[in-house]
Amino acid sequence: MILACCGLLVVFFRGLAIDASHWVGMSLTFVPLFLCMGVLLALGIFLIRIYHDEVKHREVSYRMILDRSWETITAAAYFAIPVILCYLVLWMTLGVFVLLKEIPGAGDFFGAILAFAPFLLNLGALLLTIASLLLLYFFSPLMALKGTNRMQLASALVKRMGSDVFYNALLGTIAVFPLLMCFVVLSAAAFLTGSIYSTTSQSSILLIIQWFFIMLPFVALLSPAVIFFFNFAAEAHVFMLKLSNVKPNESNAL
Repeated sequence: MILACCGLLVVFFRGLAIDASHWVGMSLTFVPLFLCMGVLLALGIFLIRIYHDEVKHREVSYRMILDRSWETITAAAYFAIPVILCYLVLWMTLGVFVLLKEIPGAGDFFGAILAFAPFLLNLGALLLTIASLLLLYFFSPLMALKGTNRMQLASALVKRMGSDVFYNALLGTIAVFPLLMCFVVLSAAAFLTGSIYSTTSQSSILLIIQWFFIMLPFVALLSPAVIFFFNFAAEAHVFMLKLSNVKPNESNAL
């Protein structure tokens, strides 16, 4: 249901971008992704706490977990705000260069010599997307197991990042790989469907409806990979904390 809401948000923004310019369309592509990041962070906290109770062989009550997690989930949603603000700064700066390019006569000259700036700004937007994925991977288990106390979060994050870099990278790759593979395959299927089975009508409403009904099986098939991502993130977090606690004892024994 939560993934369906995220998909509906993406479809809505994509519908707004149908007749928009490339610059406006870019914001209507990235902004829903960052909004969904806040929603997914809240979802991850809920899923990890369910998984935690299942591992501990406790009776799982979704309602009780939701009641206990509501404050943390609400706080987690606000993590999307600074990410969106950073993106809007990049987007508005890119708009300045787009305006310079539209200056009559000299616009093409400015567009040629200043092409590096839009390149770096677009690169920054993509890196911000990657950073959002890393935020989901690192902060979901932290907030699910430690709560919203800033000092505890900072201490646990520093402890986690100060442990073995290779294991951090390896475990992160294992968590993300199934999610990315599923997303790429499902996106390719959606693209092929749109290319050979697109509505012949010129109505934007019918096109949005078509995207909506493609989105439903898309998010349903993506759900197992999302659940695996968050559950594995929780296991990786616990493993890395245990590893960081073992290393000093081993060094003392030597």
